[in-house]
Amino acid sequence: MLTLGNLSPKEGAVKEKKRLGRGPGSGHGKTAGRGHKGAKSRSGYKSKPGFEGGQMPLQRRLPKRGFYNKFSIEYTIISLSQLEKLTEVAEINNDTLREAGLLKPGQLSKVLANGEITRAVTVCVDKISRQAQQKIEQAGGTVTLVSALEE
Repeated sequence: MLTLGNLSPKEGAVKEKKRLGRGPGSGHGKTAGRGHKGAKSRSGYKSKPGFEGGQMPLQRRLPKRGFYNKFSIEYTIISLSQLEKLTEVAEINNDTLREAGLLKPGQLSKVLANGEITRAVTVCVDKISRQAQQKIEQAGGTVTLVSALEE
């Protein structure tokens, strides 16, 4: 009868641990599979990520491409059709856009003229396109720009 006391894995399922440095009869004695001399044979050896034994590493062999401008400013684009959906809000600013889920904290906003706006709203954002500003003013609204440095 099979009980918890006599359970054992299937024959050949479990491999015995390789016992290194336990004499010549084990097949892994003396140098314990580390070879002779060199950094890898010493205790405490650690290789840096990407180190290829002195050969020029892959990350240095590959050509560099492109340019990353660390001074560029990225804006989250908001369309007029999205502003039209915010019906209960009369003044639209970055805080109301964050509450509506259109803007994440720390992001800057730019309004583009995608869609139409039919009601008068006060829009206070970081940037706005000329056409979007014209459409808002035609609907009877006003536009003010907030400097990104003020926040």
